[in-house]
Amino acid sequence: MENKQLQKNLGAAAALSTVVGMVIGGGVFFKPQAVYEITGGAPGLGMIAWVLAGIMTITAGLTAAEVSAAIPKTGGMMVYIEEIYGKKLGFLTGWMQSVLFFPATIAAISVMFGQQAAILLGNESLVIPMTVGVILLIGVLNTFGSKTSGAIQTVSTICKLIPLILIIVFGFIKGGGDNPVVQPLVAEGISPTGVIGQLLVAILFAYDGWINVGAIAGEMKDPGKDLPKAIVGGLSLVMAVYVVINLAYLWVLPANELAQYASPASVVATELFGPIGGKIITIGILISVFGCINGYLLTGPRIIYTLGQQKSIPVSFGKLNKNGVPANATLLMSVLAALYALSGQFNLLSDLSMFAVWSFYVLTFIGVMKLRKTHPNLHRPYKVPLYPIVPLIAIFSGLFVVLNQLFFAGAKSTMMSVGGVIVTLIGLPVYSYMTKKYADSKDGIDKAA
Repeated sequence: MENKQLQKNLGAAAALSTVVGMVIGGGVFFKPQAVYEITGGAPGLGMIAWVLAGIMTITAGLTAAEVSAAIPKTGGMMVYIEEIYGKKLGFLTGWMQSVLFFPATIAAISVMFGQQAAILLGNESLVIPMTVGVILLIGVLNTFGSKTSGAIQTVSTICKLIPLILIIVFGFIKGGGDNPVVQPLVAEGISPTGVIGQLLVAILFAYDGWINVGAIAGEMKDPGKDLPKAIVGGLSLVMAVYVVINLAYLWVLPANELAQYASPASVVATELFGPIGGKIITIGILISVFGCINGYLLTGPRIIYTLGQQKSIPVSFGKLNKNGVPANATLLMSVLAALYALSGQFNLLSDLSMFAVWSFYVLTFIGVMKLRKTHPNLHRPYKVPLYPIVPLIAIFSGLFVVLNQLFFAGAKSTMMSVGGVIVTLIGLPVYSYMTKKYADSKDGIDKAA
């Protein structure tokens, strides 16, 4: 839907709540384990990293929103990059999102769902069946139409807030508060500068979703004035919630214990409310995670659908079923996610998705500056404040994350990142083949005519 068809009825408050709803997901319930594992069970640097990642996200949101407001077309980052850099790089963005970012993200969240569901049922052999099962179930549900998906999102949003509020409130009331929070920064033998990049990659997963914020510019009464308020206010609120709930975790259990559990939130809930209360909170978290998976399986296949429409991949993926849903694209993404999920590695999958997508986020940030030079008269209903300082912070932050994962985060991260680069670059021969195939078939039709 183009901007001219949208009703401009969103004020700053409505936009702010939209930002919060887009970003808060399942990562805040599970990522503290990875954070404190990286710091060797020390709390300080982990808490600082939640704030740093929040600041990075705010600069990223403020920067990318200028592009999305200036290019009000459906398709998100893939369309922005195509408009700025050309069709080939635009395709590569969509390819990365289709085969890496969305499937790896869905798989990561589903692994946590499977692990928590298996623990709840008292049968650890159910982890993989539950993980794969939830992906395929939600994939099939998303072929029934947008009403089904919308209902799942509404219920899960409510269930997302309940565990957060209860843990924060009762964590401070019932927790002892005698565990260290700011010291030590890291455990002995660990370099703070050596692990900060890994911490940021881990935590940025919990902040993801901000790229969609600029899409609401077309529905705002005064985007130039209200969008920066919504982005800064909304993402600051998210950052505050994340910092406060992590403080609540530490109020109940020390960082070295939180590092041992895949779902620190469930363990803290059990500590606060007993076994039955802990299970009820875990069910709330599971419903929230179910909604997260649904959200990604609702939006992700639209990228595959667009590529199919463009004939950049087989056209069968660019078709809608009788319910007006890109069912083929949805089922393809579900299968890819299920294959990734067989690894059972939440942190590895989430780090892979962040590495892949932040590489292209950086191109988007650079694109803001490029467009200012190449299209100075382009209508911009919103301009990034403090230009060029904010875009430069976003660019250097993104480059730090990407280069750290590629070269400095250890052999495992380097291998994963190189694998991500290879999978992304496979898109180039696919694009060349499909472009040639489409050109040949068009020539054939023209000659026949």
